[in-house]
Amino acid sequence: MNRMESADKRGGAPYSASAGSGASHFVLWREVVMAYASPAVMAGIGGLVTADKGLQIAALTTIGGASALIAWMLGLWLRSAGGRNRWIASANRVVVTGAFALGGAALGLLAAWATIYLFGIVRPFDHAAWLDRVWFDFPLSGTIASTIITWRWRLAVRKKFSFKGEERK
Repeated sequence: MNRMESADKRGGAPYSASAGSGASHFVLWREVVMAYASPAVMAGIGGLVTADKGLQIAALTTIGGASALIAWMLGLWLRSAGGRNRWIASANRVVVTGAFALGGAALGLLAAWATIYLFGIVRPFDHAAWLDRVWFDFPLSGTIASTIITWRWRLAVRKKFSFKGEERK
């Protein structure tokens, strides 16, 4: 196999890139579409089965939308800075994905709190029914989006980079 050493040290971790290996690339818009569609379809099916109109609407708005937004933000960060952090690129994929899933849930809780707080400031006497759902929808969407994006990014990184010393494992 034709391997070439990279001049870029990526945070002190030299890597070898495979020339012409046909490795899949991390394309952010495809990953964001998957992160939107996966929870939206599953929640939409659940809403159809239970005949819950609120869940059907939430599937396309708060569940799918929050998932796509978190996936987009995390994907941008992983694409730009993720490869420079050696532990993200070289640690066990399950550990990294689990850590980012917990972070996505925390980000979802923060987004739910901010949404309810800001909605209370803008419209203090108008309580919308969808506000009760965001405490569950946003953290769940953040967890799903973080898991999908991190897992698929790690798969693309593994195919693209081979860290020194990894061949001995």
